[in-house]
Amino acid sequence: MDKRSKKIYLDYAATTPCDPQVVKAVLPFLSEKFGNTSSIHQFGQNARKALEKSRRFIAEELNAKRQEIFFTSSASESNNMVLKGIAFANKDKGKHIIITQIEHDCIINSARWLENQGFHITRISVDKKGKVDPKKIEKSIKKDTILVSIMHANNEIGTIQPIKEIGEICRNKKVLFHTDAAQTFGKYKIDVKKLNIDLLTASSHKIYGPKGAALLYVKRGVSIEPLLHGGGHEWGKRSSTVNVPAIVGFSKAVEIYQKKRKKEYQRLGKLKNKLIKGVIRNIPNVKINGSVPGSLFNIINFRFLGIEGEAIAMHLDIKGIAVSTGSACSSESLKPSHVLQALELKPEEIHGSIRFSIGRFTTEKEINYVLQVLPGIIKKLRWISPF
Repeated sequence: MDKRSKKIYLDYAATTPCDPQVVKAVLPFLSEKFGNTSSIHQFGQNARKALEKSRRFIAEELNAKRQEIFFTSSASESNNMVLKGIAFANKDKGKHIIITQIEHDCIINSARWLENQGFHITRISVDKKGKVDPKKIEKSIKKDTILVSIMHANNEIGTIQPIKEIGEICRNKKVLFHTDAAQTFGKYKIDVKKLNIDLLTASSHKIYGPKGAALLYVKRGVSIEPLLHGGGHEWGKRSSTVNVPAIVGFSKAVEIYQKKRKKEYQRLGKLKNKLIKGVIRNIPNVKINGSVPGSLFNIINFRFLGIEGEAIAMHLDIKGIAVSTGSACSSESLKPSHVLQALELKPEEIHGSIRFSIGRFTTEKEINYVLQVLPGIIKKLRWISPF
């Protein structure tokens, strides 16, 4: 095969292709099972049955109640709903919210918007591996703190946070705890009760489901103001015609992961280690951003000293290999990654960073090909680099 015709996708943290079984499950709901869940006739009620079956199945995955699962269009919407909805529903109790410096942009920007509305935001720093110290959070909680929002695992460097310990602190302090689990839901077994989670965000397209479906878990009794008002869908928490095909696909994606979770974890962990060892052995002056222990099994973020990450990504793309220079949600921006800035990396280190994220359809042959072409690309770019 001509190298230019190769298509190797190593950007699974940005989005995933739909699993063929998911596509098969979704197709009927795009044609003959197209009803609106708010309609009282059989078309609408058949769609509602599929919706509630999906809701019940996903709730069981989280050890939650069916009425605690609210479907949204994206993790960004869910995260906006958490910060703004909790802030305005609980402003009489306090106006202080705690996040970290490495949250997803939708959390960062929602927090910044809330500051303009009179709320107070504390941004907790992380260590050089991208991990937050729960003691810092505990010390930052005040009498008027209403919410702590800490992502389960970072989308750029893969660092997994100690959310169980953080959840215990929040429970003891009687402060609501939210975690953005967009990168972990499905891949890891999450029990909201055992982890002391009050609110949780998850996304379909990160686990081989369709785009346009996500969820927000809200523990029963938690007061949250809706962002969208209309026909009172999702028990009045999220008005909009329900995206039944995407939600059915979301549920099917979760079902597949339940069966494949352990094997996928082991297989992709081996491929990740192979990639790391091969890069470090064959390319000088390369470091890992974050840490290998205590990180997601499918994300590796390298920094190649002396060259630009964009140039590496472009040369890999010419070879048919798709990678990312950071979070796909903000990759068009020329601003340096706020996550890598939080690790206190130098500007030249940040701009020389590349994220590889592997997934269900990644093969060992593809990793071998990457290890074959990447050293030559780095050598060439360093030779012509002004640095």
